Amino acid sequence: MAKKPKKQSGGTPATVALTAAGVSYTVHAYDHDPAHPSYGEEAAEAMGVSPERVFKTLVADVDGALTVAVVPVAGTLDLKALANAVGGKKAAMADPALAERTTGYVRGGISPLGQRKRLPTVLDSSANAHPTICVSAGRRGLEVELSPTDLTTLTDAVTAPIGRP
Repeated sequence: MAKKPKKQSGGTPATVALTAAGVSYTVHAYDHDPAHPSYGEEAAEAMGVSPERVFKTLVADVDGALTVAVVPVAGTLDLKALANAVGGKKAAMADPALAERTTGYVRGGISPLGQRKRLPTVLDSSANAHPTICVSAGRRGLEVELSPTDLTTLTDAVTAPIGRP
C-alpha cells in the first residue's frame, strides 16, 4: 500500500496545491479576531493591503450546482452576474454547512485553491487590475498572495464582472 505524501509543515491544502504547481506565492499570517464583523476586511486591515486587492471566496448555488465566486472584500457579489458568467439562470448563496463540507474549509477560511471537491470558479475581472491579489490560504488568519493569472489557471476559473462596489 502506498504511503500518502506528507503535508508541508503548517501547510493547508491551498498552499500544498500552490507548491505542487510550482507557482510563486507569499503567505501572510495574522491573528484572527473572532469578534471582527468581516473576515475579509479584517485580513485587509491586518496585512495593510487595500481591500480592492483582498478577495473573498464565496460559494453559491447556481441552478442546483455549487459554484465558487471570488470577489473583492471591498464589495459584494452580484448573484445575477455570477449566474450569467457560468451560463445559469438563478444563483443564491449556498448553505454554509454544505459549502464547508464540499470545500473542506471552514467559513471565513474557504480558499478557492485545494478544495476537497473542485467546483466551477468565477474570478471577478477587477482582479486583473492588480499584479497580485490575496485570497484565503485555507484557514482564518492566513492569506496567500499570488497573481490573478496563476489563480485563474490553477482553479480553471472564468473571469467576469461579478462584483459590485
